[in-house]
Amino acid sequence: MAGRITPAAGRYAGRSAAERQAERRRRFLEAGLELFGAGPGYRATKVTDVCRAAGLSTRQFYEEFHDLEDLLGELYLHVNDVAERSVQAALPQVEHLGPIDRYTRLFRAYATAVTADPRHTRIAFVEVIGVSPRLDRRRLERRARWVDFLCRQAEAAIARGEIPARDYRVTATAFVGAVNGLMHDWAVGWVDATCEQVIDELLQMLLSRLHITAAQEPEGP
Repeated sequence: MAGRITPAAGRYAGRSAAERQAERRRRFLEAGLELFGAGPGYRATKVTDVCRAAGLSTRQFYEEFHDLEDLLGELYLHVNDVAERSVQAALPQVEHLGPIDRYTRLFRAYATAVTADPRHTRIAFVEVIGVSPRLDRRRLERRARWVDFLCRQAEAAIARGEIPARDYRVTATAFVGAVNGLMHDWAVGWVDATCEQVIDELLQMLLSRLHITAAQEPEGP
């Protein structure tokens, strides 16, 4: 790619060029996670700050990223990937459950993944807001993936006879928007509530819009 510096090839200190590059990238990502998610934030951070925190040079930074926005965008995708893996791992464990327990465990798998590390919460819901049209598109693309996931879950619930048959895409889109909005306000301190209260509020909102009630749960043995 024009303008991109090519790192040196070959082995050095017993490690290949690819291994050294992966290590540099990991250190830059860790530095960005700390500075954007726990430190001054994306807008108050400079490339030199990231390089200092990573113990690397600006030349090495530009071998990996075009600018700080690229670093923030990759961290945003990483946080979403962590949450997505958590939800996918929970899926096989909840298929036999009734709708309330199933949706509860799936949403809690997501919520735990994005709130266990406060830096992840801040990057996912605060730091990426309003940075650029390019990052806005990336956010919307990831939100669309969560909407699609919720729609697939709704279709499965319809097939089980658990919820009324209709198109739930607007519901899913509204819910994903509510998650992003409330988590943002909670993360910046505008909402005086515990994390558990925020999660429970969102979960009850989802169950209500899907018209899932306790009466629909299977009876115990």
